[in-house]
Amino acid sequence: MKVRIAAGASREEASAIAAAVAEHVGETVEVFVGDSDEPTLVREVSETDDDGTDSSPETDEDLGPTDREERLREEIADIERGGPEKYRERLAEQGKLFVRDRLDLWFGDDGLDFEDGRFANFDNWHPDSPDIEASDNDDRLPADGLVTGAGTLDGRKVHVAANDFTVKAGSVAKRGVEKFLRLQQRALKTGRPALYLVDSSGGRIDQQRGFFANREGIGKFYYNHSILSGAVPQICVLYGPCIAGAAYTPVFSDFTVMVRGMSALAIASPRMVEMVTGEDIDLETLGGPDVHARHSGSADLVADDEEHARELVADLVTYLPDNCEEKPPTRDPVAPSKSPESLDSVVPREPNKGYDMHRVVDRVVDGDSFFELQPEYGKEILTGFARIDGRTVGVVANQPGHRAGAIFPDSARKAAEFVWKCDAFNVPLLYLCDTPGFMAGSGVEKEGILEAGKKMIYATSSATVPKQCVVVRKAYGAGIYAMSGPAYDPEATLALPSGEIAIMGPEAAINAVYANKLDAIDDPEERAEREAELREEYRRDIDAHRMASEVVIDEIVPPSDLRAELAARFEMYETVEKDRPEKKHGAIL
Repeated sequence: MKVRIAAGASREEASAIAAAVAEHVGETVEVFVGDSDEPTLVREVSETDDDGTDSSPETDEDLGPTDREERLREEIADIERGGPEKYRERLAEQGKLFVRDRLDLWFGDDGLDFEDGRFANFDNWHPDSPDIEASDNDDRLPADGLVTGAGTLDGRKVHVAANDFTVKAGSVAKRGVEKFLRLQQRALKTGRPALYLVDSSGGRIDQQRGFFANREGIGKFYYNHSILSGAVPQICVLYGPCIAGAAYTPVFSDFTVMVRGMSALAIASPRMVEMVTGEDIDLETLGGPDVHARHSGSADLVADDEEHARELVADLVTYLPDNCEEKPPTRDPVAPSKSPESLDSVVPREPNKGYDMHRVVDRVVDGDSFFELQPEYGKEILTGFARIDGRTVGVVANQPGHRAGAIFPDSARKAAEFVWKCDAFNVPLLYLCDTPGFMAGSGVEKEGILEAGKKMIYATSSATVPKQCVVVRKAYGAGIYAMSGPAYDPEATLALPSGEIAIMGPEAAINAVYANKLDAIDDPEERAEREAELREEYRRDIDAHRMASEVVIDEIVPPSDLRAELAARFEMYETVEKDRPEKKHGAIL
């Protein structure tokens, strides 16, 4: 029997009618909806089992999405449209991607592997109307302005949180806060990295009840950041102004990328700064990428645009394990970009002549593998990841090309934080030492040179990963301590033939010890000759050969062989485990 019903009937209604008619007439029923020439479904005569259940066979025509599922898909599509269209149009003016397009850029056309909390706050904004697309007003709160879930970044599984700036300027409120907290808790459970794509104006002020000061409120973000710190890598990319409380997620993260022309980071907005201090300042000057890349150290990297930010992070994670229990990834060895045989010619014979330490790094590590962090901050020290014979290492190198490689407060803090992160994620450390030591003077004393130096020495002392120190040229004063010299439990202290280790350099030492005797020599030529003799005697006393003779250092290495020597030693010591005294934690931050 064929039955035709009204076009507006749902599939559930058609099924009920078909079942009733088939049972009544005792034959197969085909149900046509509206003007359709094909039956929407076919129902055979019901065959009832002993327990009263309907066991009549279903045909292929009975299978497929129901109206209920189609309705759900429409709701999901509406949520994924984000906030009001007028705010999406403004993103293009700002050169920014809509959050869903941003996720496609990061994770491919299919975006996230899965999403959590897509229906957050759904009941409070979604219209009870079949015309879903008509809902385009300022009350739209799809996903409560925060997308959370997991994605695959070039083969690496990561947890992801991304603000939707079209929803109340990416602000977070009660449901978004709960989603963010759950993501952090899940990252701790899975032991996988957490990626924060931040484009948020902070807490939603007009809805602050229920999330600001609560035990499970926005303040718990930073508690969880602290608990996650050193457990899994936390990586933050900033896509817009990040002000007040929202600014702490970037600085709590292990690695922070700002995007030029988009990002800003500040404890208060320019308007608030003017209210409090009277200072008239724009956001770029207050907390733009240059401020945090060069002066505060809060930005590890600055990207040129959204695509560049993704490239930087994708490269970064290749050096990092998923968590603190794993070893860093390895790759096939690659020859250095510059020949190791030219290394000795790169290092000047004169101890006080500047040169670019990058030229040494290029001759030691695998080609194009040096991934430098904070290149514009504390430039007296280079920090970054690299590979030697395919193995990931963290490089800490003095930079004689900038302020003679002396260690200033900023560079000490930079090095300390980098060493701390390497140790947390089991990245072996390579120190390349060429420094006159810590800088002296009233300026650096006011900036806390002793406090910053203490942190660098503490981080080096506490690190339990394999460490190797290479005295490239000069290692004066406490610089050899901070750079993991013989007293700091390195697996090896090596030196190039240009190496020197001393309390201070020859000129300063001679002036300190022999000043009175030299002043007593009236003849300038005789004085200069005597100074040269004393300098040469002092240099012989601090030369790498003397240090090797007294077994202060382990080996003097021909520069051309340094890369191979380091590779062999890192391979030998890769299973090293170091014990430290049992205690709650150190008291030096």
